[in-house]
Parts: sequence; C-alpha cells; structure tokens
Amino acid sequence: MALKISVVRGDITTQRVDAIVNAANEQCLGGGGVDGAIHRAAGPELLEACKDLPVLYENVRCATGAAVVTPGFRLCKYIVHTVGPVYSRSSDPHGTLEKAIAASLRRAITVGARTVAFPAISCGAYGFPHDEAANCAMNVMVQESWDLDEVRFVLNDHSDYQIWRRVAGPMISEF
Repeated sequence: MALKISVVRGDITTQRVDAIVNAANEQCLGGGGVDGAIHRAAGPELLEACKDLPVLYENVRCATGAAVVTPGFRLCKYIVHTVGPVYSRSSDPHGTLEKAIAASLRRAITVGARTVAFPAISCGAYGFPHDEAANCAMNVMVQESWDLDEVRFVLNDHSDYQIWRRVAGPMISEF
C-alpha cells in the first residue's frame, strides 16, 4: 500500500492515529501550545512518563533535531516527542527541522505505528514560517520510502492549513 500524505484542519488531540508527534521542548515536561494540549489530552501519566525519560545532559531529555517516544495514554498508542529548532537562533533551521521530522518518523516506525499525525513543528513560539516548514516536511517525505500507511499534518488555524495545503500540493493524497 502506498503512503498516504494528508493535510487536515483540526485539533491534533482528536486525531485517530497510532502516534501523535508532540512539538516538545528539550526538557519534555510539557509547555504551552500543542505541547500543553497534548499533555492535557493524554493525562497526567504522560508527564510522569516524560520524567522517566533519561536525561542526556543539563535536564535535556530530547536534543533539538531528535525524537523520543512515550506511551500515548488517553490520547493514542504512542507520543513521539521531537524538538524543532528556534528559527532565529539556528545556524541551519531547515536542516534541523528536517532532521526532527525524519527522527520522529523513524521512532514511530520503530514502535510499530502505521499512522502518524504531526503538528507544524517549530511554527509556534519557535517562529518557523509555515511555508518553509511545510517545504521541509515535504522534503522529508520524499527523502526515503517510509514504511507507514499515513502521515497526516494537522493544522488548527485556517490560514496555516491553507499554506500547508498549497505547499504540499501534489504530494497530498487527501484534504
């Protein structure tokens, strides 16, 4: 079966998928925006699972550009936490974002996920422009043959959804 790529407008916490990607910070202990919404929807067990993730250095549980997995508790089977770059502070924001997206896909595949939902990683507080982030995401989708059934990009805001839909264009299997 061919990989289905979709761009949908909606709430990532209501998606019925095996794995939801969380736009986390390096501490993986929750935050605002998508991260906070995912923590609230998954329940307090998610914070406890995140606290159990190994600390790599200086309270960092997930380095920028990497991904880690926890159970999804009340939300889905798995939550893949990834840390995208802060756009204005990264020496290679596009490469780092692509690395974070690819790491998330690899982690999801490793735990057996077949369907994955992504928010717009780094586009909120981290300041990544949506059109550039969508281009990075689509670049990752064509870099290798991903052993998944569906990758869904979920945008809550209508104008952001329109940008992603336009950029993803011919790669989208479904709107």
